[in-house]
Amino acid sequence: MDTYKTLNDALVNLFRDVMTLEEGAIITQDFQNITNNDMHVIQAIGLDEPKNMTTIARLLSVTVGTLTIAMNSLVKKGYVTRERGKEDRRVVYISLSEKGRRAYEHHEEFHHRMIDAVLEDLTQEETESLVKALAKLNKWFRKAQDN
Repeated sequence: MDTYKTLNDALVNLFRDVMTLEEGAIITQDFQNITNNDMHVIQAIGLDEPKNMTTIARLLSVTVGTLTIAMNSLVKKGYVTRERGKEDRRVVYISLSEKGRRAYEHHEEFHHRMIDAVLEDLTQEETESLVKALAKLNKWFRKAQDN
């Protein structure tokens, strides 16, 4: 078995397949005007307290300028609200509207179904090995992204 080819094919195909499946699961009657990119911005905003643009951009590993374009679209579509800071009016805080919260929950449900399906046929030992391997892979990608 060619380890390099097997791993390369698996990583490339997994990335593409997850993105394709996610796109199909996200775009429903209720969320026809949303993209995968929009959904990942919504995910980064989250359900907790409002976040500023810098924090969200950092979570997504994009520039604030790039995020601003996506944010304008999400505001226009009704998924996100902007609010100026009370103490410092220069700071803009972003939070999800009710529609954005529904989209967030819809996206989370897809991820739960995906993980449940992956774990369904694995033993406890296989699950632990997969978690360790993916954590190491994630660490490498995060480190590579910072360079």
